[in-house]
Amino acid sequence: MSEESLIEWTGGTLNPTLGCSKVGRECANCYAMSDAHRMAHNPNPAVSALYSGLVEKSAAGRLNWTGVVRTAPERLLTPFGWAKHKLVFLNSLSDLFHDEVPDDFIAMTFAMMKACDWHVFQVLTKRADRLADLAPRLPWPANVWMGVSVGVQEAAGRVDRLRAVPARVRFLSCEPLLEPLDLDLTGIHWVITGGESGRHCRPFDPAWAADIRDRCGAAGVAFFHKQNGGRNKKKAGRLLDGREHDDMPRPDRAPVPDAAERLKRQEEFRAAFGL
Repeated sequence: MSEESLIEWTGGTLNPTLGCSKVGRECANCYAMSDAHRMAHNPNPAVSALYSGLVEKSAAGRLNWTGVVRTAPERLLTPFGWAKHKLVFLNSLSDLFHDEVPDDFIAMTFAMMKACDWHVFQVLTKRADRLADLAPRLPWPANVWMGVSVGVQEAAGRVDRLRAVPARVRFLSCEPLLEPLDLDLTGIHWVITGGESGRHCRPFDPAWAADIRDRCGAAGVAFFHKQNGGRNKKKAGRLLDGREHDDMPRPDRAPVPDAAERLKRQEEFRAAFGL
């Protein structure tokens, strides 16, 4: 399953893992909970079955992850069929490095991304310790961008773990940005900032993002400001000091193979992993 995305810094999403659990303050109002809850009520029974049980709703109407995590390996076949370059946010509704995702499935996912080298895959995690542990055993082709979420200062240690990962592009998602951050950007190539949005959003001060922007400028790091957040994020807009900030690294991807070559790679991937 692939969907075009409204997320400003990507082109589409692919979710071969589903479900999550909270790991810190940033997670309190996770947008993915409402998306997963909605998908659990999809009229297509194949879709609703995948998402069922991932999110629970309290008597007060608040959503929370149940901690159930599922893998959908058949979705890893989808990118082989895409005949145009894509910029893909992998696992927008989960975390590939969640403790409940098997090592073998993570390795399978990286093998898919390596085989589909005409796309760029953006992988984002809050589980930086597991990422650092597994990184030496994973392939790191140029089309895999690896990032960690850092919206509060106590999560800044994730940047140190990311720094040791041999990805061509290492990036930070400082969203929701909940306070000023003191970040060491050594070895980082891209930073995204954004305020929290939705009915339960917490306060955002544009000065926090502007400070990160200035740090990026001094360090030669690409800077992207996604949104100012708020209950009405469209009204709040994306302007920071009067302009949009859309910088990102230049994608490094191979030419699109013809249909026969894409099918060949897909069948080799199927055979290697018994799909």
